[in-house]
Amino acid sequence: MNKSELIDKIAAGAGLTKVDAKKALDATVAAIKEALVAGDKVALVGFGTFSVNERPAREGINPATKEKIAIPAKKVAKFKAGAELADAIC
Repeated sequence: MNKSELIDKIAAGAGLTKVDAKKALDATVAAIKEALVAGDKVALVGFGTFSVNERPAREGINPATKEKIAIPAKKVAKFKAGAELADAIC
């Protein structure tokens, strides 16, 4: 499902226009992004939790040259499905 299909589903499910559904989705995504950038967790009960994890620096290998390279530490977004979502998928 892509963004426009998700907007269609939101509009149909909530009785909104597609324009309003797009605004709601964009605002939701922006709020989640803003919270993650600030280092906060976003927990949606029954759906899941968005958080930021820090990956430590490590050593890797360039597959083309087999040369060792240093991979720097970085922060990554993480999503952990909630119990209801996990049960629905199984």
